[in-house]
Amino acid sequence: MGVTNSNKELDAAQIECGGSFKIKLSLTAEPDITSNPTDIVLILDRSRSMSGSPLANLKNGAKAFIDIINEATDGAQDGQIGYGSHIGIVSFSSTATQDTQLITSVADLKDAVDALTADGFTNHEDAFTKALALFDPASTNAKVMVMFTDGVTTAGGDPNTVAAAAKAQGVIIYCIGLSGNGGVDEQALKDWASDPDSAYVAITPNDEELEDLFKDLARNIAKPGATDIVITDTVAPCFRITSLSSPSKGTASMIDMNTVEWKISELGVSKSEGAVFEFTVEHIGPCSGTVEVNESITYEDEEGNVVTFPSPTIEVDCGLVVCPEDCPKPVDITIEGCRDAVEYDAGEVFMESLGRIVQLDVTLRNVCPHKRVALAVLLNEVDSGGYEHKRGMKILTIPAHNRQSCQDLTVRCIKFVLPEDLNTSSSQGSICGTRNFKARFIANYIDNDFERCCCDITV
Repeated sequence: MGVTNSNKELDAAQIECGGSFKIKLSLTAEPDITSNPTDIVLILDRSRSMSGSPLANLKNGAKAFIDIINEATDGAQDGQIGYGSHIGIVSFSSTATQDTQLITSVADLKDAVDALTADGFTNHEDAFTKALALFDPASTNAKVMVMFTDGVTTAGGDPNTVAAAAKAQGVIIYCIGLSGNGGVDEQALKDWASDPDSAYVAITPNDEELEDLFKDLARNIAKPGATDIVITDTVAPCFRITSLSSPSKGTASMIDMNTVEWKISELGVSKSEGAVFEFTVEHIGPCSGTVEVNESITYEDEEGNVVTFPSPTIEVDCGLVVCPEDCPKPVDITIEGCRDAVEYDAGEVFMESLGRIVQLDVTLRNVCPHKRVALAVLLNEVDSGGYEHKRGMKILTIPAHNRQSCQDLTVRCIKFVLPEDLNTSSSQGSICGTRNFKARFIANYIDNDFERCCCDITV
């Protein structure tokens, strides 16, 4: 059956800036269907919403699934599923029907699929119940259900109870959902399926993709276990790996501070096997907020299993952090043996964080005594086309003076900071070019002599 489960999990949903957490990689593989006979029940939705192309594509997918299992069991399309494996068909709408028992005849299985017609509601509970009843409790065969549906439960009881009972009896449940016909309950599919969701749940909005989904699943079930496994996991640059635990199978080693390699010689070759590996990661910045942990993760083995791992995220709480400049890139310098000095041309270094500071003075004319003034200063930069770009605003309170008459009052040292990356001229990256600005001033008295006139009349 090949690799049937791959997952990547974190032991924390949130950490503080500079905090640590653990990453757990898990992998499950099962032997070839010829050495691990398997009973498979295809559970197929034939409710009214499946009319037309969805049902046609479902039938194509189910028949392709049967063909792949047929060939995998004995190496030929001979019309009989061999080596002790069986397939059964259960279809459902308002109620479910056992369209076949667990049989080996490819023709009978395909006839049952071709006979499906779409009508009625969606009863997942009865579908699981009828499928579970097909399995022989005394059989040592592996047991697999493949639930396909295009909608939410609209008839019958709670399917979660039956799905949970099936999994408790060792049944592996895959779920395929078609979301284009009004939507499936994605969480319900995840609840019914075996864990993890990434390995046992597939959802597509396009019924034309159903045939490929069924083919991929059949190949996955039919594959042998995996050998010469190499998993290379690289975490994002704002993390570093600090320690490794011993994996339950195989060996693990650090390639560098961001990359770990996990090797397993064989998994699931003679029986169903799982393997787990954990390592600890520390946040080193500068990222914060919701951060994707993966930089990349790759899988390879001798059998060519296609395995994907989820890309988890973690919330990093560093408060409000602004990093206006990148860290400088290091220059590698090597001193050869038997030398106590080295001369090295380190190349060019460019000035960073360039900009200007504009300092303005303004004189307020004829300011009367004992009156405060509110002063606003607006600064705009003018580009070559005459367009103005806002660069800042300051609002100041100018204290009152106590002279006997109105006086001119000079306000000094009104400063504006103008980073060079806002330069609208053609000389960006240098403070030697010309930049043009316009300053506007608004001033008015805060204090005045007006007294509100009012009369309070009581009748």
